[in-house]
Amino acid sequence: MNGPDSRLRVVLEAVAAALLLALLSPLLVLVALAVLTTSRGPVLFRQERLGLGGHPFTMIKFRTMTVDNDEAVHRRYVTALLTSDEAPHGGDEGVYKLTADPRVTRVGSLLRRTSLDELPQLWNVVRGEMAFVGPRPVLRWEEELFPEWSRRRFDVRPGLTGLWQVRGRSSLTYHQALALDVEYVERRTPLLDLRIFAATPVALLGRRAR
Repeated sequence: MNGPDSRLRVVLEAVAAALLLALLSPLLVLVALAVLTTSRGPVLFRQERLGLGGHPFTMIKFRTMTVDNDEAVHRRYVTALLTSDEAPHGGDEGVYKLTADPRVTRVGSLLRRTSLDELPQLWNVVRGEMAFVGPRPVLRWEEELFPEWSRRRFDVRPGLTGLWQVRGRSSLTYHQALALDVEYVERRTPLLDLRIFAATPVALLGRRAR
């Protein structure tokens, strides 16, 4: 089952995501209020990412950064990760995120450490643009730097969590994370998805304990 998703799977995940959004609505409201009252700008952050087949979609998250910030900081960091054999990695927040990013607000830092900023992506699952488990959705300029062998990561929908998140998220190089994305696509089964999904809270708690 390492090919494209069946229509049934997409529908079942959409229904499950809608139910989770309803169940988590009190928490979502609290997080939205925290973002709204502690920094200037919108509650939600919208950004074009690449999904299944490399096609773009609009991913949504709770905003964790100040508005009108300079993306060049993150772009230089990720470019270094992809072009250097000895690039730094992303600390407790993961290989894809810059450690001590000056653009991140205090509330945003907490949301990132707990991954609460990702909860609005359940709406992307409802829309069929994302899955519960899969490779991380990336920016177009990031994809342009990827090695050719990593292109298989676009054979499935991007996910809320994935194999690299539960296998040393904070100690991986970018290329190691890409290799785990490809490994996931090649080994993908419903059982593997369940194992990754079940291991995600443990991985998050492990990060918070450090």
